[in-house]
Amino acid sequence: MKFISTFAVITLFSAAAFSVIAGEKTMITMGGTPVALEGQIPALGEPAPLFKVVDEKFTPISLSDFKGKTVLISAVPSLDTGVCALQTKRFNKEFSQFGHDVVMLTISEDLPFAQKRFCQTESVDKIKVLSDSVWRDFGQKYGLLIQDRGLLARSIFIIDAQGILKYHELVSEVSEHPDYTAALNALTEIAAN
Repeated sequence: MKFISTFAVITLFSAAAFSVIAGEKTMITMGGTPVALEGQIPALGEPAPLFKVVDEKFTPISLSDFKGKTVLISAVPSLDTGVCALQTKRFNKEFSQFGHDVVMLTISEDLPFAQKRFCQTESVDKIKVLSDSVWRDFGQKYGLLIQDRGLLARSIFIIDAQGILKYHELVSEVSEHPDYTAALNALTEIAAN
């Protein structure tokens, strides 16, 4: 448990070191150009904000649908880009090492039609790929909606089985990968407790 607490603090510090707080807006870069995020990133150790997104059939899905499970959320700008596709395929591949008490979600602003096509083409069939395009509820509540772009900032969140946010990483440059090893190690530790 000490590992998680220490690691979570390091993760928060790293994210804060790369992002700049301008008033109340968190700043990241997109192709080297600073962009502002809307909303506030939720605090570690607090209950994870509930959100509503849709699946490939536009059926509403809520975080509460996964009550009692450890949830990894991989937020990506668009599945039509190389890094987002690789990130989603990586978590789909890694999913098999976890039990039924773990859920992995990829959330983007892509339309459900595009997400379904991507999943079929790329054989992404183990994780749930969900769209925030209808209400942008997830992006707003998790402070990830890129202002004036309608995309999510690249990030990872892990919520424990009690609904508490235990880990997060905000990637400072949208075109860079998250730290997969750190996220998967944290997921293993959080799911075991």
